[in-house]
Amino acid sequence: MKPKFIIGGLLIVAAVIYLIASSTSANAEYFMTIEEVKAQESEIIGKSLRISGAVLGDTINYDPDTLSINFTVANVTGDNDEIEANGGLAKVLHDAVRAEGTPRLDVVYNGPMPDLLKNEAQAIMTGHLEADGVFYADELLLKCPTKYEEAIPDQAE
Repeated sequence: MKPKFIIGGLLIVAAVIYLIASSTSANAEYFMTIEEVKAQESEIIGKSLRISGAVLGDTINYDPDTLSINFTVANVTGDNDEIEANGGLAKVLHDAVRAEGTPRLDVVYNGPMPDLLKNEAQAIMTGHLEADGVFYADELLLKCPTKYEEAIPDQAE
């Protein structure tokens, strides 16, 4: 093989590796608990984040004209072993909403009102934190563990 083909091939491979690495880091999302967000608030403003928390039902405000939803979420651990040790997801979400002093975060989401957005639902949100301390969600996924209490009776109370 000729040296110019080898050099050209290496340059193409290097360019592909560079493009993959730069696009991966630019689109990276950090999965954090609300407790971690509160602790690192100044360093993560404007960064793309994925956060999980328990919805406080009495904080849900929906404006059907603007499709704006405001609500507050309480900190829930991200450790599945800890969730199981504390009685399962339904109990952990229930305890997070009820406990005083649990770190909380205000959330704004624009879109239609989801049916599962209710008290003690687990909200998994992708978005960014602004300087005002509010998390602006671009994506909202909700899980309602009370829907599955019959399937897992030892978690229900």
